[in-house]
Amino acid sequence: MIDHSQAIEQTIALIEAAPESAAALTLYALVNTLEYDRAGRLFKLSKLGDLAAEQRQIAYGLMERSVVEGIGDPAWVEAKARIDRAIRGV
Repeated sequence: MIDHSQAIEQTIALIEAAPESAAALTLYALVNTLEYDRAGRLFKLSKLGDLAAEQRQIAYGLMERSVVEGIGDPAWVEAKARIDRAIRGV
């Protein structure tokens, strides 16, 4: 299992390597969903089935990080900005 402290870096690497891939878009959706705690972080768990096993480990690490470290700290904000740029092709 991926350590939750490494999940953000793993997510950035995967998304920057292939921002148009299904895995990148699924992880991007998860990252965005995790930021909406007040809305219950509604992520369709069946989408995890679209990921390869090693990519699911990243997703699980992101979820664990949201519980252990929370969302919105400087490392998260910086990572989210990089992910947004990669997805938007900026």
